[in-house]
Parts: sequence; C-alpha cells; structure tokens
Amino acid sequence: MALLVQEGLGRDPFKGDVFVFCGRSGRLIKALWHDGIGLSLYAKRLERGRFIWPATEDGAIALTAGQMSYLLEGIDWRNPQQTWRPTSAG
Repeated sequence: MALLVQEGLGRDPFKGDVFVFCGRSGRLIKALWHDGIGLSLYAKRLERGRFIWPATEDGAIALTAGQMSYLLEGIDWRNPQQTWRPTSAG
C-alpha cells in the first residue's frame, strides 16, 4: 500500500498523512499512516451497508477530521443529519 501511495499518488507515506483505500464492494476500508515510529494499518469491514466514498480528483481528496470520523462510522459524511436537538431551557 505504501508503494501505491508513492507511485500511484506521488505522495510520501512517511509524512504523517492518513491514506484511506476502499474495497470494490464498498464494505471494506484500509487506512495507512506513519505514526513517527513505523507504518500502521487500520482495516474495517461493515457487516451491513457500505462506506460512503467521496468522489476523487487525481485519485486523492482531503477530508477534515470530522468527515473522516463519519466515513469510518459508515455515516454519509457529505450530508450528516443531526437526529436530536435539545430544547431551550426557557
């Protein structure tokens, strides 16, 4: 995967960025990052549903920490909906 980052994306996998890849079925993602000591790999497979994968340009896209959190939870990060709001105490 580090070779894919280097050759396919032209990026350095040892700079600390997180590189996320999605399987063909959309049910598996793998995240690769260098934590300062070595390369780490995180994999997650959904039992139901699919990961909402962003459209990419040139094979890469930047996500905020919040968008990444939604992606990892299988939530549609493009349009998250708040399901509950507290009422004002008044």
